[in-house]
Amino acid sequence: MLLLAFAGNAHAQIKYSEYEEFKLASLPYYNYGKGLGMTSADSIFQLNIRFRMQNRITVFENEGEETSYDAQVRRLRLRFDGYVGNPQFQYVIQLSFSPGDVGQVEEGKNINIIRDAAITYRANKHWNFVFGQTKLPGNRQRINSSGGLQLTDRSINNASFNIDRDFGIQVYYLNEHKDKFSYNVKTAISSGNGRNNTNKDTKVALTGKLEILPFGKFTKGGEYFEGDIAREQTPKLMLSGVFHQNNGSWSEKGQQGKALYEARTLKNVFVDAILKYQGWAGMFSYMNRTTNDPLTTRLNEGVLETSYVYAGEGNDYQLSYTFPSKWEVIGRYSRQNVVSDIYKLNVPNTKQFSLGITKYIWEHAFKIQGEITYDKLHFHDASTKNNWYFRFQIEMGI
Repeated sequence: MLLLAFAGNAHAQIKYSEYEEFKLASLPYYNYGKGLGMTSADSIFQLNIRFRMQNRITVFENEGEETSYDAQVRRLRLRFDGYVGNPQFQYVIQLSFSPGDVGQVEEGKNINIIRDAAITYRANKHWNFVFGQTKLPGNRQRINSSGGLQLTDRSINNASFNIDRDFGIQVYYLNEHKDKFSYNVKTAISSGNGRNNTNKDTKVALTGKLEILPFGKFTKGGEYFEGDIAREQTPKLMLSGVFHQNNGSWSEKGQQGKALYEARTLKNVFVDAILKYQGWAGMFSYMNRTTNDPLTTRLNEGVLETSYVYAGEGNDYQLSYTFPSKWEVIGRYSRQNVVSDIYKLNVPNTKQFSLGITKYIWEHAFKIQGEITYDKLHFHDASTKNNWYFRFQIEMGI
């Protein structure tokens, strides 16, 4: 009752027009328009429906292997969001259906159809509270919707070190302005077990993030979609840093990955920067994961088996230019090193070079992408491996 009374008082201080802006701030995702929506006659309920899909063909040229190709629906998502009662009480539901999204069904594990299922409460223009399953406030590219990427996928460092989705409580303090210094503080207490996990646990994960925008907010929430498709008229910059600690994790990457034979406490640090100005966009990121002892073992029928925390660090550098014609060229370089204990198991250190071309037909909601990527793998036994892939992708959504 106290919460409802407080909500009623706060509602009088918040304009309905701030609803869309708040959604981008609290649960970042790329949005062009409002999808298909309906609002009840008394305006106490709103539902928006969105979908998006990524269809791709990839040709692989891996050293020592025959040329192969993969043709698939990489992502197929259905999203519902809106509010109930008033715009302060918002919900978001996102479901995934493609094999690449859901993953293989494993015995003893839950199916991964649910990506997001969260309720958000906005107390006032600064304070936001999120309860449920959604993305943790981690590194920028991971929070960035996969529908708002310039290249066809995130970097190898995001694949290895990101902290992904989790169930818990998130609290944000937002202090954003259009053309002057702004900052956001985002925190989370979560299960540490990742999405759709129903195991009982006694441990939690803690996340804290600081975002600094020296020149104010980006156009249309552009700090969380890649490429300067809005062609910022003045320089816009966001700097961010994250610390995340997952206490007693049983997975190699915290919220996801292969099972460990013993629990480990994992610590992640992320540092990000994104700059946009008149069609140019530059991005930098640093990511790492550490733990006291990355190796875990068990004796299985007289054989000693080893599993490990994927510990290490890496950098991403990305630069692009969007022409007025909506053609874009993108280059990215990534470097990733694992810790010595894992490297000795012949897990490679990797350098990756990517070059992409994108044609925006309807901003990020409808685009055609081409990409060529080269991986250079260095192993502990002094061997190397050179892998290539060529990819064509079309993304469409509302």
